[in-house]
Amino acid sequence: MRFFPYGEPYENQREAMDRIHNALSRGQDVLFEGACGTGKTLSSLAPALEVAREQGKTVVITTSVHQQMRQFVAEARAITREESIRAVVFKGKGSMCHIDVDYEECQALRDTTTAVVDAEEDRERLEERQRDLLAQSRDGDGGAAEARSAVMDELADLEGRIEDLAEANVCDHYHNNLTEDTEDFFSWLFEDVRTPEQIYEYAEDRTLCGYELLKEGIEGVDLVVCNYHHLLDSTIREQFFRWLGRDPEDVIAVFDEAHNLEDAAREHATRTCSERTFDAALEELEEADDPRADDAANVLEAFRDAVVETYEDSFGFGQRERTGENWEDVAIANEDRRDDLTLAFLQRYSGQGIDADLEAALEVGRRLDEEYEEAYRNGESATRTECQTLQAGAFVDAWMAEGDQRGLYPVVSVRRDGGTDEVYGRAELYTCLPRQVTGRLFEEVSATVLMSATLQPFDVTGDVLGLDDPVTMAYGLGFPEERRRTYAVETPPLFSSDREDPDVQAAVADTIADAVRFTPGNTLAFFPNYGEAARYADRLEGRVDSTVYLDEPGVAVEDLRTRFVADDDAILLTSLWGTLAEGVSFDGEDARTVLVVGVPYPHLDDRAEAVQEAYDAAFEGTQTGWRYAVEIPTVRKTRQALGRVIRAPGDVGVRALLDRRYSRGAKSDLGKYSVNGAFPHEEREELMDIDPPKLKFAMLNFYTDHDAYDGEPPKP
Repeated sequence: MRFFPYGEPYENQREAMDRIHNALSRGQDVLFEGACGTGKTLSSLAPALEVAREQGKTVVITTSVHQQMRQFVAEARAITREESIRAVVFKGKGSMCHIDVDYEECQALRDTTTAVVDAEEDRERLEERQRDLLAQSRDGDGGAAEARSAVMDELADLEGRIEDLAEANVCDHYHNNLTEDTEDFFSWLFEDVRTPEQIYEYAEDRTLCGYELLKEGIEGVDLVVCNYHHLLDSTIREQFFRWLGRDPEDVIAVFDEAHNLEDAAREHATRTCSERTFDAALEELEEADDPRADDAANVLEAFRDAVVETYEDSFGFGQRERTGENWEDVAIANEDRRDDLTLAFLQRYSGQGIDADLEAALEVGRRLDEEYEEAYRNGESATRTECQTLQAGAFVDAWMAEGDQRGLYPVVSVRRDGGTDEVYGRAELYTCLPRQVTGRLFEEVSATVLMSATLQPFDVTGDVLGLDDPVTMAYGLGFPEERRRTYAVETPPLFSSDREDPDVQAAVADTIADAVRFTPGNTLAFFPNYGEAARYADRLEGRVDSTVYLDEPGVAVEDLRTRFVADDDAILLTSLWGTLAEGVSFDGEDARTVLVVGVPYPHLDDRAEAVQEAYDAAFEGTQTGWRYAVEIPTVRKTRQALGRVIRAPGDVGVRALLDRRYSRGAKSDLGKYSVNGAFPHEEREELMDIDPPKLKFAMLNFYTDHDAYDGEPPKP
């Protein structure tokens, strides 16, 4: 309780804190599902800090949602008002760099700047030594003159080195870190919980590097707030823990919005290499003065040409001309042999041997990379050149070694450059099984808490992420049930094949219009994609008196959201796969009713099929792949959308799922496409099946009972 900064916790919150404390004390992982109002952040953070204090560990709390990062900062600040802890908020170098260079350039600048400062310190030390020796020789010490002569020789050599270094690239901000007194920064840093933006501003005003100072100051802190990237990327994680001064077993990791871990892990593990990288590598090798360059070019050119052949062969009549600016997959995987790209590569390649040529490419790449590093450090180059040969060689090496392994899906993609109109491709090793990334992380750290409003079913989450026998707990919406209604409205199922049916569109549009009309305030409506949202926005115009707001892809949504919540009679239509579906609150009267229209299945392409097959193979269960890869993530998306309203005990609202697949009766005739059974038991019990024409009467009665209408209620 010393880390709980507010009065008394909720009943469920106190129970959750006790259970999490016990689990973390034993080094166990925790899966913690809690609806809005459960107080998940403090329920996890308070016991984690207590265990860390008891056992000499550091808590790292991480999220993929920017709004949650701000919430973590607020909670950490509240804790520091009650209990002394050292907390920092850590962001990647890219968002904190004062001179906007990438990681490789930064490393080179740091090394060169350190060398300059070391040389300047050596010069100062030698100059002081020669002055002392000069004074001694003037006092008659004969040996001092001889020693001073040797020191002066050293100084002359050092001056020459300093002149050379003066032409090298250095970072003035980092130079000041090394040469100025920075104690004031660390005093300021731990007076409060500082945001990366505050640190950047403080450092910019003083021409310091805030990122490097932060790295220097985080050793042994009690709490770090960061994003997923610092823990999911194994290389960054190793460095991050080193900066913390902690071994992995001395870290307790808390993941917020943990239902996003599956996709985030895939993103971090997936490797790609584009045709343009291969082209740049071949140009690099053509200019390289190295006898191994021809062998390296031989293997990389064969792979590059195989990529081009593969996507060119996939084009049907007119398809090349229709290729757009987004990456489009070309299926290349085969059940009984290696993928089509590998086969094309093997047919094109001729030489001393692929392994030998790849080794030549890697050796030449490493040598060129060292040369680029040296040139940048010495000031011969204004930027730190990335070695394309090394990148291309490493990718082809991984492709040949791992491309046929279980859980990896080889794919070729193609797109059109909007600027040049050029069509080009890339090869990709897509990771189907997230636990190949997360499982290793969970094994390394002391313990973890994974929290979200949508983690159930826990057995699926544990399997997918590689958790071994985690402690599980779930707390439903703790607000008064009589202040909300949740309906499964039996509108026609919005299968993709039925979405163009005029009768289906009319039935769905009628139901949405009824919901908008009988909502005393704003309505939030989620659709399987932006196209469907636009379709029904058009159908609502002129049919409802409410203002119709449409969220469109590629358009900043915050201004739209601000205008919507400022309205008092509006509907906002958006995609379930957009930014408003999770991590965004519509509190109180910001939105009274939320509609989920259709079941938001992801695009079921070959990549999605590969994930299903990988799950089927990994867990050997009937329909395991469909359930793990499609059904459960889809229902989680729906549940996240429903959670945008009813955010406080006093809120009154309706949540409606418009699609027959959500109803109890759908199982008998819709089979695996019925999703009612995929909801947790408590939420399933709240779902009330209702015919579309009756929704308006149900909403009228509910909102009238709660005196929610301003004036006379609407007439059915």
